[in-house]
Amino acid sequence: MPDARVQAITLWLQQFDQVSGAILTPASEDASFRRYFRASKGNKSWIVMDAPPEKEDSRPFVKISHYLQQMNLNAPRVIEADLAQGFLLLTDLGQTQYLETLNEDAKSSDKLYADAIDALIRMQSNGGVFQSQLPAYDDELLRFEMSLFSDWLCATHLGITFTDDEQQQWNAVCDVLADNALDQPTVFVHRDFHSRNLMRTNANNPGILDFQDAVCGPYTYDLVSLLKDCYVSWPPDQVAAWALSFYRERQSALGSAIDEDKFFRHFHLMGVQRQLKAAGIFARLNHRDGKAGYMRDIPLTLNYVVAIAGQYKELSFLSALLSERVLPQLLRSST
Repeated sequence: MPDARVQAITLWLQQFDQVSGAILTPASEDASFRRYFRASKGNKSWIVMDAPPEKEDSRPFVKISHYLQQMNLNAPRVIEADLAQGFLLLTDLGQTQYLETLNEDAKSSDKLYADAIDALIRMQSNGGVFQSQLPAYDDELLRFEMSLFSDWLCATHLGITFTDDEQQQWNAVCDVLADNALDQPTVFVHRDFHSRNLMRTNANNPGILDFQDAVCGPYTYDLVSLLKDCYVSWPPDQVAAWALSFYRERQSALGSAIDEDKFFRHFHLMGVQRQLKAAGIFARLNHRDGKAGYMRDIPLTLNYVVAIAGQYKELSFLSALLSERVLPQLLRSST
């Protein structure tokens, strides 16, 4: 059956001489309703984003792309845009994800992560002038994200509901995690800075994708996304070493009030908040959107939480919930 939107994209591209007659091939999809095509013509290629306007607002993508370019970061440049139809023509950052390279050559990790951390530091150092233009990563949003875990993974997927006492304990955990996030200095936050959204490039590595949900939020959020990745994992000592390299570069900007111990508390608890959100989103993608493939990423995501929750007394309820109920039931449901 013909794809009406692909036909519309082909017609739209014909008005631009440089890409008229280009061959379209699928490039990728993501967890939203967006999808991407590579337009190839001779030895040149571009990316076309298809974002149905009734489901996706492409204006933030255009805006954040411009901000990142002003920071001298390697993000796709918007060449042409038709927001009414939901079509964007973008520069092509290539076909090699960080994740692909890391899986094929683990020895490349030090160089790739050094480049990514450098890009992150530039984003935080140079992004301050744009922070006021971004939505705030506020208490309401942080708590909504954690509710995805309790609502979609626990209740909908596993049938785990909380008693009144358990609900109070869960709320107390959310208080700790939200307070930790809000205690941190705020920066320009990409919000999905990880191996599937970073491209290995020859110049100005990495290429940075999927930035349209950027917010003004905690300085450790993107670092956690990168180093405690839902799709690839590293030994805790290695993660700590990479995190420390970031801290030492940012220490003067953060100020004397954030010593190494406080930094690692910010980092680890921020990770717990993000990983609870991610696990909830993966379950929602399965049940609401019919995208079951993300369910396989939940155990790694929650194992990060288990490793940290046991180290903090205020997270004891969460530690027991995961170890005694959530992970065992996940294992049973997948067999």
